[in-house]
Amino acid sequence: MEIDLQVDSGKERLDRWLSEQLSDFSRSYLQKLIEQGQLTINGQVCSDKNIKVNLGDRIHLIIPPSEPLAVEAQDIKLNILYEDESLIIINKPAGLVVHPAPGHDSGTLVNALLFHCTDLAGISGVQRPGIVHRLDKDTTGVLVVAKTDFAQANLQAQLKAKTARREYLAIVHGVPKTETGIINLPIGRHPIDRKKMAVIPIEKGGREAVTHWQILERIGNYTLMQFRLETGRTHQIRVHTSHLGYPILGDPVYSSDRSIGINLPGQMLHAHRLILIHPVTKETIETVAPLPPIFTKVLTALRRKI
Repeated sequence: MEIDLQVDSGKERLDRWLSEQLSDFSRSYLQKLIEQGQLTINGQVCSDKNIKVNLGDRIHLIIPPSEPLAVEAQDIKLNILYEDESLIIINKPAGLVVHPAPGHDSGTLVNALLFHCTDLAGISGVQRPGIVHRLDKDTTGVLVVAKTDFAQANLQAQLKAKTARREYLAIVHGVPKTETGIINLPIGRHPIDRKKMAVIPIEKGGREAVTHWQILERIGNYTLMQFRLETGRTHQIRVHTSHLGYPILGDPVYSSDRSIGINLPGQMLHAHRLILIHPVTKETIETVAPLPPIFTKVLTALRRKI
């Protein structure tokens, strides 16, 4: 795979700038590619990760094919909302990691999918076969997986073209003053804590991120909100709500600990609805994932406190 980029900010170290643009790859992996001579700046090979990039520099990066990694098929129960020969839509529970990663080499959704879909192994590489989009480990709800290369390319194109609709429900701290709104703030890797994302200006490496929201219910000092993603940045809803001062209840990364007397498994964020066009039949598929029991329990507890 070859990637072409143009620097839109200057005087930042090459490896840091590159990791902000390519958040799917670890910084150490990108450093390794630089050291191997897989990157050029303005047509010249660069193997110095510490060099400073300048505004307008043209970056060309070659990512060699990854060596196949053994990913074991595991008999993990799936809550299937829809399935045919082209795709499968599941209701992901909290705690389930989508694909293998450092520290999570088994027990993931991919392990479960390889067991359930015997012909999935050849789609999109071994580590992420058929994966079209992701949900954070503790985010619950609707997630679609492709069963064929054609379906995967089609579904990813729908997300990019914003013709697929993704709606989320969340319980947040605080009460916004207006009923609806749009958050249009770019998101990038946090400048200090590289495991977090943050609102980052585009000129400093942030990428466009747009979230539409509306209030469904005010519950004392908490609010049940609906979100619709126009873009799909990592942690987008979590970062946007926290930045505005309305962090998601139970978020271990972007919210301070505010106990409500219930042990929460993670952020109260649920991918509630997914609307897409079937890659083959061209029919509209609308899938809704019921709220998980803990989400309903929290809502009931908060309403009783009013």
